[in-house]
Amino acid sequence: MPRGRRFDNRPATPQPEPMDIQPLYDAMRSLNADDAYKARLSLEQWKMIEPFLTRIEVRAGDLLLKQGDHDRTLYLLESGTLQVFVNQPKPGQTRLSLLRPGAVVGEAGLFSDQPRMANVEAMTSCVVWALRGPRFEELAARNPALTLELVRAAAAVMGVRMRANIE
Repeated sequence: MPRGRRFDNRPATPQPEPMDIQPLYDAMRSLNADDAYKARLSLEQWKMIEPFLTRIEVRAGDLLLKQGDHDRTLYLLESGTLQVFVNQPKPGQTRLSLLRPGAVVGEAGLFSDQPRMANVEAMTSCVVWALRGPRFEELAARNPALTLELVRAAAAVMGVRMRANIE
């Protein structure tokens, strides 16, 4: 597996036209995977969350997450393919999974100050939506019900992935 360039996690530059969360919403609703992020939210509710998210375009080969880094950001994949892999004590890497549009990644980091457990690299050009820790906390203060549903869906994903790793 290739070692990608490091993804620049600085806030995205403002975009000239309004962002549209509809493609992300459609991707999440269409993903049929055991670990799909299935927040029980309407498009109107996602539009309420949209101001707390940052839309980011990631180039093929860029590392979105680096194993060992500390960063409180959850990413929702709108388009493209991401690979999740870990570095081994011996030279080499082990691929854990491929993520398709509608998937979530980095969910554990949003709730913990623990280092990232894996690398996440863009296999193709991707569009992700980032929910950073401070914005998550602001959303929780402003709209606890929406935040609770985001947390419930993230916890469900973590549970499925933990079970898969144990099995």
